[in-house]
Parts: sequence; C-alpha cells; structure tokens
Amino acid sequence: MADADKLLKRAGVLVTRLEQLMLPAAREIDWNHIAFRWRRGSGLQPVVHPHLIPLDNLLCMESQKQEICRNTSQFVAGRSANNVLLWGSRGTGKSSLIKAVLHGFSDCGLRLVEVDKADLIELPDIVDHFYGRPERFILFCDDLSFEADDASYKSLKAVLDGSIAAPPENVLIYATSNRRHLLPEYQRENLETRLVGGEIHHSEGVEEKISLSERFGLWLSFYPFSQEEYLRIADHWLEILGGNTTTDETTRTAALQWALKRGSRSGRVALQFARDWAGR
Repeated sequence: MADADKLLKRAGVLVTRLEQLMLPAAREIDWNHIAFRWRRGSGLQPVVHPHLIPLDNLLCMESQKQEICRNTSQFVAGRSANNVLLWGSRGTGKSSLIKAVLHGFSDCGLRLVEVDKADLIELPDIVDHFYGRPERFILFCDDLSFEADDASYKSLKAVLDGSIAAPPENVLIYATSNRRHLLPEYQRENLETRLVGGEIHHSEGVEEKISLSERFGLWLSFYPFSQEEYLRIADHWLEILGGNTTTDETTRTAALQWALKRGSRSGRVALQFARDWAGR
C-alpha cells in the first residue's frame, strides 16, 4: 500500500508538471493597437491591419449612424452609455457601422475587441484585462445568434447585466444579429401567451428570449433598401472605383439585374456589383 501511495503521489506531480507545460505562456499584451481579437488558448491578440471604414462611406443609414455615434461619443468621454444591438436584414451595413465607429473614435482612445460567439463563455476572463486601463473598449460580437440548446448566451447575459462581479466602466458590447431577440422563436411559445386583466403576459420561453436582447440598452434596426437607395449606394462605390454610374442606362440596367439575381437590394450587393462593373 505504501508503494502504491508513493506511485500515486509521483503520478500526481507528473500530471501537474505536464499541465504547466501545456498551458500557453502568458505574453505581454501590446496595447499600441486599436483593434484586437480574442483567441481561445492565445488570449488577446492585436490586429495589425484592421478594416477601417470611413463613416461617410455608409449611406442610407443616417439615423443609425447618428445614434451609435452619440452613444460612442458619450462612452469615450467617460459619460454613461449603453450596450448596442444592431439587428435586421443581411448586408445592410451593421458590421460596417461598428468598424466605422472605430475609425471615427480611435483617436479618442476607443479600442475594438472582436469576440467570436464560441468564445463568449470566456467573457469574464476577457474583461478582466481591461480593469484600470485608460482606453475605452468595445467588445464586438458579429452575427450573434443562439440555438435553443446553446447555453453560452448565459455568459453574455451575466456580463451585460446580472453577474456578481461589476463590469468594467470602460467596456461596452456592440453586437450585430439578424434576429432581434438573438434566440429562435417558436409558434408554440407565442400560443402560450395569456391575456390577464387586459395585460399581455408572455410565456416563460418568450420571457427568456426577450430578457437577453433587453440587456442591450440601445437597439438599432436595419431594413432592406429601396431600389433608389440601392442605386445610390452602387453609384457611390462606382465613383470611388472609377466606373460609370447608373446615370448611364446600361449601368443602371446591369445594377438592377445584379440585384434581381442575388435576390437582395442591400449595401453589400451594391458594393459587389460596383466591384464587378468597375473591374470590367
């Protein structure tokens, strides 16, 4: 028995040493960058060549630009501000607007940290890096949505509002999604909604979904563009790329046919058409 105990103790020491060898070495973070990525196992990594978009390049979203710039201006000035959820139709500039905010406010100390949905469970560890830092950090979660059996959204809820640890005052979360409530909604859940004394009482399933998106204090909605808005965006990019604008009837027809084939009149489709047409 004594030999067995010694063997177990030595095995325990060996396992501990192996774990220490396998853990990634803590590396000093280079804060002389304006954008970062969080990578599981590697931590916070600087983005050497961030994708910066001037705000003037984003058209047909004036109210959204005004609201997010106002909120971000309050944030970088050290005043109170809200987490932001940008939701709506695909290709309407939600992610581009957040990148443009970085471009517009990086000189004021704003920093952007991209966090994949799969890494949201590590949010408490991520925000620990920002306590006491002079910069202002926006955690950027792109194309955020969860399946019904995905529990990682609870980590996001805790960081947004509800954890026992106070979130750093220099951190906000800006997220984009095609879903307003971030979780799938089923007909049966809405059928369970009751009317009590003239008041609507949602089912527990609906309340759970709403409670997540409600933790974002500011909602910005994005809707499909009209034909004229689509052509205006296409013209903007055609002028930048050196192509004929849609004042030329051939270009206008080609732009409309391009959107028809793609089944969408979005800013993304307009840019893709401009690249193709100007390149020709």
